[in-house]
Amino acid sequence: MRLWPRSLFGQLALVLLAGLIVAQIVSAAVSLSERDQVLFRFSDTQWAQRVAQAVRLMDSLDASERERIAGIITTPRLLVSLSPQPPVNGRPDPQSADYEAALKDALGSERQVRVVVAQRTPAESVAGVAAPVDASGIRRSEHTITEVQLKDGSWVNFDHPRPWALTDSPLRLVLSLGVLLVSVLLLSFLAVRWVTRPLSILARAADELGRDLNRPPLPEQGPLEVRAAAAAFNTMQARLRDYIYERTRILTAVSHDLRTPITRMRLRAELLGDEELKAKLVRDLQEMEEMTNATLSFLRGLEDREQLQSVDLMALLESLETDSVDTGYDVKLNGRIERPVMLRPRALRRLLDNLVTNAIRYGKKATVTVQDLGSEVVIRVRDAGAGIPQAELEKVFEPYYRLEIARSQEGGGTGLGLSIARNIAELHGGKLVLQNHPAGGLEAILTLPIRQ
Repeated sequence: MRLWPRSLFGQLALVLLAGLIVAQIVSAAVSLSERDQVLFRFSDTQWAQRVAQAVRLMDSLDASERERIAGIITTPRLLVSLSPQPPVNGRPDPQSADYEAALKDALGSERQVRVVVAQRTPAESVAGVAAPVDASGIRRSEHTITEVQLKDGSWVNFDHPRPWALTDSPLRLVLSLGVLLVSVLLLSFLAVRWVTRPLSILARAADELGRDLNRPPLPEQGPLEVRAAAAAFNTMQARLRDYIYERTRILTAVSHDLRTPITRMRLRAELLGDEELKAKLVRDLQEMEEMTNATLSFLRGLEDREQLQSVDLMALLESLETDSVDTGYDVKLNGRIERPVMLRPRALRRLLDNLVTNAIRYGKKATVTVQDLGSEVVIRVRDAGAGIPQAELEKVFEPYYRLEIARSQEGGGTGLGLSIARNIAELHGGKLVLQNHPAGGLEAILTLPIRQ
């Protein structure tokens, strides 16, 4: 299982998540520690003052009055009792050292003072104070017991529960830290997505640029670095488009100008008396003219700026079938697609014409099958020929590349038909491949994404 994400968004989000969790854990630990110290310090000061005042009052009273005052001082959080001897219970409490010292300072160092900690059950505890349940199932709580000797030698005991925050789970603090963590994480994820989104847009634009040089330029907005990257990309796109269009215009002009000398040579060949030589020259000139026309067609395809539009693909295929049959070709259409598709109709018709023409020329017949696969449409054009070698299936898409059978006079062709077809397929964001059908014949498979 891959734990480290591959995307920049995932990596930044994971780093932020780990950092925030660690920071929150450390912050919670520090907060709990500081809170405990503050609560202890506050509790020490408060209880030392209350106990000192009660002891001074007890010293000024006789034994009978002390019992009455002890009952008055007793509260739900404080149990005051008198005893002739110091009770032997509890254990020393190191955390109460500051409290014990503060109490001795308030009462005088000559007075005996003991501070211990003891466990109390509900029956033993102060009324109204709930205690947590221990491992044995009995509800117990920790109490701080302060034992002070009065001037007449008797003892007064002050029993109160330890501060809640020191014995219970800090749910309020944990909840507040959890809310803070979730809030910061949401804001961090939004910030990371906002920062990485321009990179995703740039990657998609670079991918689309290979298929369509005329794609809309990137919006130059956002942070300074993002605007600079978008501007550089747009400049690169404009330069590439200008370079390719300029080269295409030059090659188109050259190919167009070749028509004039070819026509003159054809006229002069007609004046030759040697029929055999004249036939050879006419055949060569015809091949040159076909190559020139094919080159012009290929170059026009590179600079075709036809816009996408909603097309009834089934009607286009049926029209192609009808025109091919009227021309005398053996063409059959199978399958259906009912919904319209966003296409460049002239370019797609040209692509399909090239595939059907190749199937007729080298395989005698063409079977066109259309399939609607939901997110894409697949068009298969299969002939009834012998197929081609496996090693040649990709080479035939190279401009001017022809198999040996196609180089003969009977084969015809210039080697640009499949190059033009693949360029048009890629212009639509699709792909065109060839394969030898298991049942015989060569099959061209055109896959086009469906844009609604």
